[in-house]
Amino acid sequence: MTSEQNCENKTFRQWLDSRFIALVLWRERHIKEKSFVMVLALMVGIFSGVAAIVLKYLIHLISSSLTSGLNVTAGNYLYILYPAMGVIIAALYVRYVVRDNISHGVTRVLYSISQNKSRLKRHNMYTSIMASSITIGFGGSVGAEGPIVYTGAAIGSNLGQMFRMSPRILMILVGCGAAAGIAGIFKAPIAGMLFTLEVLMLDLTTVSVMPLLIASITSTTIAYVYTGYDFEFFFAQSEDFVTGRIPYVILLGLFCGFMSLYFTRVMNMMENIFKKVHNPWHKTFMGCIILSALVFLFPPLYGEGYESIEGLLSGDPSSIVNGSIFYHEGTMVWFIILFIALIVLTKAFATSATNGGGGVGGTFAPSLYVGCLSGFLFAYTINHLGLGIELSTKNFALMGMAGVMSGVMHAPLMGIFLTAELTGGYALFLPLLIVSTISYGTIKFFMPYSIYTMRLAQRGELLTHHKDKAVLTLLKIDNVIETDFLPVSPGMDLKGMVDTISQSKRNLFPVLNAEGHLQGVVILDEIRNIMFRPDLYKRMHVNKFMSMPPAILQVTDSMDKVMKTFDDTGAWNLPVVEDGKYVGFVSKSKIFNSYRRVLRHYCED
Repeated sequence: MTSEQNCENKTFRQWLDSRFIALVLWRERHIKEKSFVMVLALMVGIFSGVAAIVLKYLIHLISSSLTSGLNVTAGNYLYILYPAMGVIIAALYVRYVVRDNISHGVTRVLYSISQNKSRLKRHNMYTSIMASSITIGFGGSVGAEGPIVYTGAAIGSNLGQMFRMSPRILMILVGCGAAAGIAGIFKAPIAGMLFTLEVLMLDLTTVSVMPLLIASITSTTIAYVYTGYDFEFFFAQSEDFVTGRIPYVILLGLFCGFMSLYFTRVMNMMENIFKKVHNPWHKTFMGCIILSALVFLFPPLYGEGYESIEGLLSGDPSSIVNGSIFYHEGTMVWFIILFIALIVLTKAFATSATNGGGGVGGTFAPSLYVGCLSGFLFAYTINHLGLGIELSTKNFALMGMAGVMSGVMHAPLMGIFLTAELTGGYALFLPLLIVSTISYGTIKFFMPYSIYTMRLAQRGELLTHHKDKAVLTLLKIDNVIETDFLPVSPGMDLKGMVDTISQSKRNLFPVLNAEGHLQGVVILDEIRNIMFRPDLYKRMHVNKFMSMPPAILQVTDSMDKVMKTFDDTGAWNLPVVEDGKYVGFVSKSKIFNSYRRVLRHYCED
């Protein structure tokens, strides 16, 4: 390209930028923010819906190309090769092309909302689609929903940033993108909206409800147009639910609650194990070994596992052993029970090995998968215990999907509506409610936070529906540190101290050594009795009358911890240090002023 062409391209880009800025300024003058949010929500719904279709198409294309010729009546050694290839390719793509961590999509969306003013990078609008389609298409035992949530949220964030929207509106647009992603990939608009309320913990207000609905409905409409009006999973309810089955539904809810607890704890345990391995190639090797071994032994762990769900919902349990080394026609009942139980127990290991090894995917689909198999296993086992009880395995598989998802994600409403919208199983609404509620209540007793939020909550970085905690999370200690306190040294005499006081507008003075480390504080009220005694000016030194503050804050402390320290000590001013060096003071009054300002902005409707 010649220098003249470069100059022309630069001129064109400058002209384009100027036109866009003019458009933004015109919008700010003529269209109210609340009205324009609806337009942006529509755009987010369209782009996120298209992204969901592209992701599903790529996964299906890769998966069908690789597995279409595999033998279903015997073991396939390619199941050892394919998942490892997918993880390696995805890991190379992320490390050398993306050069950014794009795993744990939902957790990263939560972090951006609570800690980064809802700002996501531009590459997040497409990189998760590429990496997850490779990971899942090649057999990684994860779901596509985490990546599509990340993608949709990034679309909403970047559209909002383009039009210079406020952080409060950016938060709504991020929620719109996440809702549209879920709605588009599952054809489930209500579940998409509930996802933002229960998982991302956005508040449902008069400002947010319409954009969320518009984005979800738009994305679902696009999915219907391109993929047809069928439900995601075919489910024909052949047996009516009767109230006499409610005791078993309650037991299923408890079972799903403990399965959710098991799934979550295994995922956390495996994530901690992978974190201890610092060499990225060692992580990839370890993840590939675990994943390939499990997929070879249990082929239903390949990819999202939706074929297994469809088989169980259609009442064909024997299909679960297709493609396995354990395949045998006329498989015995107790072998099927054992086989499904082992899949349920190993799914969390396969999922964490996929992500830990460098693959990209979410835990959304795995929780659905474990739930379906758990519900089926529960009913199928009871039916063959010789108790004379016949439970509908299809119905209980459906209830299990809602139960485990509700428990893992701490989102009972989303679990109920997503299951109903995925399958059309609205006639089972009452048992779905019972199972989801009991499962959620069971795991909540052991784990107060979901699989997505627990690590952010431990670091005090989680934005919740609780207004006080949410506002404290939005506040940062850096923004309330005051640095206009005049320092004194331990060896300074009283005369020097009095001179410093005369130049200061504060009644508090940090005592610092030569290296800038905090040694104590001097409080004006505590030395008034000696300030006006000239006979002590040369004899008294700061180290004689300084005192230690009731507590010392670290610059990395969360605002929740800062306020707890103020409450515990009863102080109004506390020093802040970084690596032992004095930074400044934080005053309770400054925090209260900042709190009121952020609360007005955050709660503005």
